[in-house]
Amino acid sequence: MIKKIGVRQLKVGMYVHDFNCDWMEHPFMRNQLAITSEEQLRKVHESGIHELYIDTGKGLDVADAPSAEQVRSTLERELHDMAARQPAATIRVSLAEELARAAQVKHQAHQLVRNVMADARLGKAVELDEVEPVVESITESILRNPGALTGLLRIKNKDDYTFLHSVSVCTLLVAFCRSAGLGAEETRQAGLGGLLHDTGKALVPDAILNKPGRLTDAEFDIIRKHPRDGYEILLRTPGVGDIPLDIALHHHERMDGSGYPDKLPGQRITAFAQMAAIVDVYDAITADRCYHKGMPAAEALRKIYEWSKFHFDPAQVQAFMRCVGIYPVGTLVLLESGRLGVVIEPHETNLLAPKVRVFFSTKSNTYIKPLDLDLSKPLGMGGGDRILSHESAEKWRVEPMRFFGIGA
Repeated sequence: MIKKIGVRQLKVGMYVHDFNCDWMEHPFMRNQLAITSEEQLRKVHESGIHELYIDTGKGLDVADAPSAEQVRSTLERELHDMAARQPAATIRVSLAEELARAAQVKHQAHQLVRNVMADARLGKAVELDEVEPVVESITESILRNPGALTGLLRIKNKDDYTFLHSVSVCTLLVAFCRSAGLGAEETRQAGLGGLLHDTGKALVPDAILNKPGRLTDAEFDIIRKHPRDGYEILLRTPGVGDIPLDIALHHHERMDGSGYPDKLPGQRITAFAQMAAIVDVYDAITADRCYHKGMPAAEALRKIYEWSKFHFDPAQVQAFMRCVGIYPVGTLVLLESGRLGVVIEPHETNLLAPKVRVFFSTKSNTYIKPLDLDLSKPLGMGGGDRILSHESAEKWRVEPMRFFGIGA
């Protein structure tokens, strides 16, 4: 049985099933391993991990620890209770209307980040007059339909991850700020910070940045320099504001003080850096990387909600969930009818009843003619179904984004 325990309950002889953190945040070569020495225990404690999952079939047990299923059930019940009473973002134009414009914005932003990184490698300052129009285009797309660009950015080529990750963080951070009711100038500054937050990675050798496996301790040390390196690069940028500088420097800080580069405790991390940290982790763990498969967006939200007990501000995490929805645009869901569908738009007042494009029958195991359903409406009015669970595309061997209305 898989059980969740506190790190202080971990002993030699136990088998770690899941370190319960971002893959890049723990110091071991594998995500699962037997604990065979006190040295391993020390490394786990020093990594900032507070809770993890053990496999009692492969190692020692803890009698009173909750099972993974019990934890999952509790977390999902809390999320559903929260979602049922939260409004979603306003949709001004349909997904179909915005997709073509969003695709152009994605391409424009992708190329810009490439250029910024290339210039940074050459020691050149960032040209804000080139960056600001792109942030403005992203913001305008978010205001028209938040799901179009965020959905498009779910599709990332592994080789372009570093560049598209920056575009995603900018996009999600702008949407987050708008959802939280922040003003236009603060949102613009946060967007600049999101787009430029990883500029310091320009100084990381490609062999480390794109390594198809676990990094060594020395390589981790190099990666962990990128927030301060990015901050130093932006300091040389005329006209850059305090918010982008703060986001670049502190987007890897954590509320319990376990982050880097400054190990700031929660009360010293600004709201913008906290928001950027949530967005950064969410996009990172949902993306396919050269060393691991991204998890479904709905699963990632559940993990971030679980981690908010120590690493993030729980109120900020809940605000982010109100922004993207419990089932973010692009999520594959299983309906009560046995059909699979991809979420194409959140409902304005009920995050549990989005608009879904169904395309596959699990009963006949075949594709069906795509049909759009508004799950907030009854049968006969374009609805009449409900979500049972979010699903893995690999499990059903389907390609949901084919039916989102876009190509890769």
